[in-house]
Amino acid sequence: MNEKLVRIIILLITAALHIVVIFFIVFETQTFLHEASENARVMKLVDLEELPPPPPAEPEIPKVEEIAEVMIETDVAPIQEVVAAGSIVSSNEAEEFLPAHLVSTTPQLDEEAIIADMLYPPIALRSGIEGRVILELFVDRSGTVQRVTIIREVPEGRGFGEAASRAFMGRKGFPATANGVPVSCRYRYPVSFTIK
Repeated sequence: MNEKLVRIIILLITAALHIVVIFFIVFETQTFLHEASENARVMKLVDLEELPPPPPAEPEIPKVEEIAEVMIETDVAPIQEVVAAGSIVSSNEAEEFLPAHLVSTTPQLDEEAIIADMLYPPIALRSGIEGRVILELFVDRSGTVQRVTIIREVPEGRGFGEAASRAFMGRKGFPATANGVPVSCRYRYPVSFTIK
């Protein structure tokens, strides 16, 4: 009889545990279903219309350096020649500019004034780029720079050539001489741009 009683007690305890587990499963499931239905009731079409519209997305503005690289890259290097203001340019000029090796002394220009007037290109300065330019200067008999041609610019397209050309255009100095006589001369002039 003891054995039957123990079996009945074990059976009752097992049944009670099953009932408790089933109760908790049903209770948790109902809570989950209840929460899901609550969320569905909260979302209304009217609520979406009442919200303020999102702010318009501002277009992404590319950096100046990116624009400059896209705009400056070309297949053919442009012919860059700067002419002094007020000078007359014609295809058959009477004045002959002698090469530097045919003159006794080369033209003398005020280098301190040129350096003071030379502006570092803003794009290159912001990017921390240094450059070098080789110019060909056409100096007439009076010592005035009539034309400037950019022979070489490293790196290209960063504004170094234009900045150097502007600093030399129209400059007045001492003309070149050949056997003591002032002559028109063309000669190459290197310019370096360095960040201090």
